[in-house]
Amino acid sequence: MTELVLVKTDQVYDYCLQLADILDERFRKEFPTLNNTFTVDKGRKYYRVWGIDNQKIIHCFVNIKTGDVFKPESYNKPAKHVRYNLLDDVSRQSMFEKCHYAGGYLYLK
Repeated sequence: MTELVLVKTDQVYDYCLQLADILDERFRKEFPTLNNTFTVDKGRKYYRVWGIDNQKIIHCFVNIKTGDVFKPESYNKPAKHVRYNLLDDVSRQSMFEKCHYAGGYLYLK
């Protein structure tokens, strides 16, 4: 059981890194001269995807155990509703296709 949780946690982290890379690529394509980067760090319950320029800006929260992706409600708190799930192939693929560095894809429609 513990091994299964660790594998899922590792997968979620890898998918968070992929998201950060995609966001970096799309940002650099639109603004090649700016020095912005996206990174991932781990909290108690969530991975946080950050945009970093001259300040840190939270992009999204990802639940470490479930892979659920949340829009940020504040600097240290996710919004209530799940936007995507990184462990679900269809949801993850949809997210990677739609993701944008400004975060508009995280709004509920």
